[in-house]
Amino acid sequence: MTEPLYPLRIAAAPISWGVCEVPGWGHVLEAGTVLAEMARLGITATELGPPGYLPDDPAVLRALLDGFGIRAVGGFLALPLHRAPEDALAAAQRAAALFAATGAEILVLAAATGLDGYDARPELDSAEWRTLLDTAAAVRDLAAEHGLRTVLHPHVGTHVETEAEVERFLADSDLDLCLDTGHLLLGGTDPVDLARRYPHRIGHVHLKDVRAELAAEVRSGAIEYSEAVRRGLYAPLGRGDIDIAALVRAVREAGYRGWYVIEQDTALRPTDTETSASRDAQHSLRYLADLGVASASARR
Repeated sequence: MTEPLYPLRIAAAPISWGVCEVPGWGHVLEAGTVLAEMARLGITATELGPPGYLPDDPAVLRALLDGFGIRAVGGFLALPLHRAPEDALAAAQRAAALFAATGAEILVLAAATGLDGYDARPELDSAEWRTLLDTAAAVRDLAAEHGLRTVLHPHVGTHVETEAEVERFLADSDLDLCLDTGHLLLGGTDPVDLARRYPHRIGHVHLKDVRAELAAEVRSGAIEYSEAVRRGLYAPLGRGDIDIAALVRAVREAGYRGWYVIEQDTALRPTDTETSASRDAQHSLRYLADLGVASASARR
């Protein structure tokens, strides 16, 4: 099959600069610093980061993004979907209203455990799994009223993490997936194989590269996820062990024309600056440009 000739829609995310929703994750850079770095790299679109990181007044947020020439594409929202659905829906309502008011397109939903962080997770029983599915569908419907598409993000330390859970979700739900190359690999799923087997279920793409040796230590329980991140679990695209080029080819050949969000999750120390994170993001952009598919704005 001939590869479609259109550029990738490249976006970034604040997590590449250490901005995470987990309490105590690491040093958090000012929003203006992160957005300025994105703009300096020629990035013109971003996910919004964790709730509360950017202004929650739509007019203020749009003015902030416009000042850097950056548009919002959506945001990540980790909610306990298996219990207290009314609480999850209230949080989703607030997020969807903000995303829509800023011109975003995507709500990236994760099935959080309700615990802080992603280092541990309890098992769900069948009733809790059914509640998770029903709540995810309700979030999807609520977001659609705001003109947003919802995708489910398989993620380490959530209730959709392992290969079996991803397959179960695909069978039991009609929500599309956020294909996050790194988190899928960490959960034991080959992201390229998944993209080839379920091309019609890929609704959004997060591009990560991963050092497989550290990923195996996380899967085995030898180290916690947060420690692996601090030890360099995520690598710039092309410097880890995921075949990013094959993944991009697979989804492009299947007709995917959505966003590709560059994410190399990191945790910063108080002495760290934006420099190293920006260097990694720049390398990833150049890697995509070398594939011949990156957008013109990402080739700087």
